[in-house]
Amino acid sequence: MSEQTHLATFAGGCFWCMVSPFDEQPGILKVISGYTGGHVDNPTYEEVHRHTTGHYEAVQITYNPVVFPYEKLLDLFWQQIDPTDADGQFNDRGKAYRTAIFYHDQEQKVMAEESKSILAASRRFNQPIATEILPAQPFYDAEEKHQHYYKKVPFHYNLYKEGSGRADFIRKHWKMTKTDEQLQKELTTLQYKVMKENATEPPYQNEYWNHTEDGIYVDCISGEPLFSSTDKFDGGCGWPSFTKPLRRNELAEKLDTSLGMRRIEVRTKTSDAHLGHVFDDGSGLDRARYCINSAALRFIPKHQLEQQGYGEFISLFNE
Repeated sequence: MSEQTHLATFAGGCFWCMVSPFDEQPGILKVISGYTGGHVDNPTYEEVHRHTTGHYEAVQITYNPVVFPYEKLLDLFWQQIDPTDADGQFNDRGKAYRTAIFYHDQEQKVMAEESKSILAASRRFNQPIATEILPAQPFYDAEEKHQHYYKKVPFHYNLYKEGSGRADFIRKHWKMTKTDEQLQKELTTLQYKVMKENATEPPYQNEYWNHTEDGIYVDCISGEPLFSSTDKFDGGCGWPSFTKPLRRNELAEKLDTSLGMRRIEVRTKTSDAHLGHVFDDGSGLDRARYCINSAALRFIPKHQLEQQGYGEFISLFNE
């Protein structure tokens, strides 16, 4: 590791679901799925899941702490798991699916213990926090087919995340709590219908479908950053289209069978708001096209990012 990059290692149950929340965030350089914490060198997936090696499924993150501090990684980690479950995660049971924070130095240990104490004191959960805080041990990369699984097999990944119970747990425990009455006062009629009643605005008759200014698009309710103009393209559909989100961990993707179709709906986790759908006919490497309602978005121009508290995204627009 250079002076500018550090390692963080987290076990959060199935490692398929622990890559996308961290991947492609500003300051995060690499996320690898693998095995750690056990007593067998270079274990295979099959060996680990016999629960005899002592290994956890885990992810190891290479990051720049100046851009993405360790405290922020910890916050993000807690929001992906059920920290009260000592025997696995959701439908996945056994030693390989336990949760743990593996610290790489004393500073990480102190920060991890403090974040665990803060979470316990928040009373967000009714049961004690069971996640362990352990010294880092040798980390063994998982087989290639498990790396970035959410990109390789997105439809199956989303079905798995929903079916396992993880996605619903995250929505339940981490969404923003505002009453319908509050939202009806804060939002326009169209915004409320789209974001809270799953409506769709007319194509080619919405604010951002052909908007080209540099900047980012945020959630109208929570202000969470969602998409960047650097990933926006003309999807030919009459709604704003993006190749990827700014923070995959902020989005929840769930199967939508309404109107006699099978689609993947895109919602925000913090505000539990409907945004649109994601399709596999995009222009990027993984073919994703996030087709989003303008009414769910607020645009922050590049020159106002610092002023409005989104300074971490300025580097996206540096030439």
